[in-house]
Amino acid sequence: MTKIALVGEAWGEAEERERAPFVGAAGYQLNSLLKDAGIPRYECFLTNVFNLRPKPTNKIDNLCAKKADVRHNLPALRPGHYIRDEFLPELDRLYREIGALRPNLVVALGGTASWALLHDSRITKLRGAVATSTVLPGQKVLPTFHPSYILQGSYDQRPVVVLDLLKAKREAEFPEVRRPHRTIYIEPLLSEIEWFINTFIMPSKCISVDIETVERIITCIGFSPSKEIAMVIPFRDLRKPSKTYWGSLDAEVKAWALVRKILDLPIPKVFQNGLYDMHFLWKIYGIRPRAVEHDTMLLHHALQPESQKSLDFLGSVYTDEAAWKLVMRSKNKSTIKREE
Repeated sequence: MTKIALVGEAWGEAEERERAPFVGAAGYQLNSLLKDAGIPRYECFLTNVFNLRPKPTNKIDNLCAKKADVRHNLPALRPGHYIRDEFLPELDRLYREIGALRPNLVVALGGTASWALLHDSRITKLRGAVATSTVLPGQKVLPTFHPSYILQGSYDQRPVVVLDLLKAKREAEFPEVRRPHRTIYIEPLLSEIEWFINTFIMPSKCISVDIETVERIITCIGFSPSKEIAMVIPFRDLRKPSKTYWGSLDAEVKAWALVRKILDLPIPKVFQNGLYDMHFLWKIYGIRPRAVEHDTMLLHHALQPESQKSLDFLGSVYTDEAAWKLVMRSKNKSTIKREE
């Protein structure tokens, strides 16, 4: 059984001559990437969205037209560029290939492959996050950059692709999309914050902390004593006329007192880009977090000093979360359930 299918964009000159995918310069780069990730190329199925060479140049724009000149309802490959109707049979051929193979994972190499399988070509936002195909029910897809992107001057992204392929190797062991299960409490009452502290924070061995800011204001602060549970304490709410969540100064002061209580506990704490968060808490709010032991950004830097260090990047590499910055936020308010 083939566990991994690698889908590229289209043929280049060498691919057109050999009538096979990834036999040119991009193919050599792909071989190197797969080797670094410990994935044997011969164990993968390789194909392209378009088994043809865009003419007169290799640019995929040569296969595109304006919206007014196409009859299909597919999304744009990129703003203002829609695949011409005569090339749609190539998509059908791709879907038949993958449908017949049913690999555990399809690695979408580049924006065109992501567009074909996920109807979204924003590869810089999608890469590294496993998703379910919008056109092949139940098919797991992991987007990453195309090897030619590295060759065209973005060599600094090569380690990122290796990290994505290492994740692909893990994900290829099973066919389903596995998301972590957790409970996140939002929009709490003061009594619910106290309940969360007593029930989950106090017995914990470590607390993860993260703040969100706008200008010189903390809009919310999150606490997680384990990977299964967390609470977000909000302070700014643009839905309310006052723009504040708590509604009264007295309630907000009490909320900050509870935040200060958590941050002053001797329980070890973990931040992301903690120097910023701790400086902000101290300078603006006079809160000095106690027992801060780790910073996920610095820990990642120690492991991968050449790669990005933002929280969404770390999430794409180390977690099974979706690309959360693209996920629609639920409008439903959470309800805290307690056992009586």
